[in-house]
Amino acid sequence: MRVVTKHRETSAVSLAPPTSAGEGSRQATILLVEDERFVREAAAQILEAAGYVVVRARNGREARRWLYNDGEGAQLLLTDVVLPGVNGWELARELSAACPKMKTIFISGYAENAIKRQETTTAPYLCKPFTQETLTAMVKAVLQEGRRARRSG
Repeated sequence: MRVVTKHRETSAVSLAPPTSAGEGSRQATILLVEDERFVREAAAQILEAAGYVVVRARNGREARRWLYNDGEGAQLLLTDVVLPGVNGWELARELSAACPKMKTIFISGYAENAIKRQETTTAPYLCKPFTQETLTAMVKAVLQEGRRARRSG
């Protein structure tokens, strides 16, 4: 499956049969922050089919509200870089300070954001459009890396 950002509200999302996230998931909770409804829902469906718990937020305000009220268990922040209000870089910095064990993956359809990411963070970057396989593989790898770091630290 290929997720594209140009869409009509009536677009249907077709997913491959659910695949297990296996050892990488363990019911990990992902805070997904994406203002484009189609991309947010498609990514959430892909991740849920892979066995993850996904909390959807349209912007930084919703993400903050969830994290500060209910989100102590989030293992991963998957955030778009370009958001209304606060941008993804600022949001990740703030939420990481509040929840230091939470990993981050940035997503964007703008190439210049990949360059800026290199200047500001070592967190992984996923370019839109992305495939189901690319998304799940990156999420699994980042979560496994976080588990290894916690065991050795």
